[in-house]
Amino acid sequence: MAKRDSEEELDQLLQESADLAAEFDTEIFIPDSFDSTQRDLSDRQALRRVAGLSTELTDISEAEYRKLRLERVVLVGVWTEGTIKDAENSMTELAALAETAGSEVLDALIQRRDKPDPATFIGSGKVSELKGVVKSTGADTVICDGELSPGQLRNLEDKVKVKVVDRTALILDIFAQHAKSKEGKAQVELAQMSYMLPRLRGWGESLSRQAARAGGIGGRGPGETKIEIDRRRIRDKMAKLRREIGEMKVARDTKRQERKRNSIPSVAIAGYTNAGKSSLLNRLTNAGVLVQNALFATLDPTVRKAETRDGRVYTLSDTVGFVKHLPHELIDAFRSTLEEVSGSDLIVHVVDGSHEDPLGQIKAVREVIRDIGGEKIPEIIALNKADIADPEMMRLVMREEPDAYPISVHTGAGIDALINAIEASLPRPKVEVRTLIPYNRGDLVSRIHEEGEILREEHLADGTSIHARVDGALAHLLEKYVRV
Repeated sequence: MAKRDSEEELDQLLQESADLAAEFDTEIFIPDSFDSTQRDLSDRQALRRVAGLSTELTDISEAEYRKLRLERVVLVGVWTEGTIKDAENSMTELAALAETAGSEVLDALIQRRDKPDPATFIGSGKVSELKGVVKSTGADTVICDGELSPGQLRNLEDKVKVKVVDRTALILDIFAQHAKSKEGKAQVELAQMSYMLPRLRGWGESLSRQAARAGGIGGRGPGETKIEIDRRRIRDKMAKLRREIGEMKVARDTKRQERKRNSIPSVAIAGYTNAGKSSLLNRLTNAGVLVQNALFATLDPTVRKAETRDGRVYTLSDTVGFVKHLPHELIDAFRSTLEEVSGSDLIVHVVDGSHEDPLGQIKAVREVIRDIGGEKIPEIIALNKADIADPEMMRLVMREEPDAYPISVHTGAGIDALINAIEASLPRPKVEVRTLIPYNRGDLVSRIHEEGEILREEHLADGTSIHARVDGALAHLLEKYVRV
């Protein structure tokens, strides 16, 4: 991979970005618009269920799915490791998640403990304090910064007397709001069911469905309880969703294999949620992907064609944003989508350089990439938002990450250097050929331009003389035209 010569490039980039930013007229410039063809921010806002926000699955009407009311919320977290700054950053991210779901954050509490309380997540003293905050603020929901057990959810709700939602349920609900494709919706529904299944509550003894004891032969026995029926229905629905997702995965794999057969390199744009991945894809390809200052604005992958300066074709794909403690249900459900990352030839890892802990975000993203089997794929870091980032933090990241390139998608600063790094890191065809292709086989010349690397090209009387590197399959097709 291409490396930077020194930190002088960072100073030059920061100055270039500052100069470009100063030229923008903020009254008329709309950041990161790039002629987006998808729903704009106002349309997306209209999708938010401000009142009665729910993860209820309507086709299983008899099961209790925890209905989320995320209008006025109080956040609560347990700080078990790291510094207080780490804990505050986690709560800041939880607040951003809550706001993305359409809620108003009223207050936040953090408790220092060795481990979460097994009964209520927070200790009894903090429960009393939380109850007082909920009452004084008029909050209708408490959001906990962690994944709570069914018992913890139930106990905490019983004590604070309002709905309690954990981080996992919140992220799942945001995904449910933003999924738009058939595959995305199916994946989210499967993830919700996986999460909800162990958290089902019965509706009371009176609703247990028992076979009549007075029914004589064949009528004796406990029968199937209400909650057992609910669980069976959910498992049946989950099995159906897995089959549907599997069928959609076959179609996605077919397209991916077609690109592989044609030796088209693939570049996956990955990174923490809201780091600027969709904006970068738009800047590089004018793809028209929805750009929004909100978490998880992108759920379904967007694949676009791009071309190097010397004419080689490759693909760029935008992927779902990662986040710390991404629910395992989501990783499992979105595995087919995330295969755009694990099956790529190069990962462009977009990092928000203006964030307080960019190195922590890099670590979180790499953990997910490792979980999906992509840890051995070459990686370039696009250190975004250089126009507003702290220069010292940028330098720290660049010292830690030698393949980091400072950029500003907003101003365009550093984009050319990033493109050069991407092109230099793409896999190159391995077979070197010298051919004389007759003019009636222009299709082969086009394929060499698209799939290969042209070293020399000359138009002669008998045809086009080409010296190039191509893959094995194309080299086989060119055998009859090879010049000795």
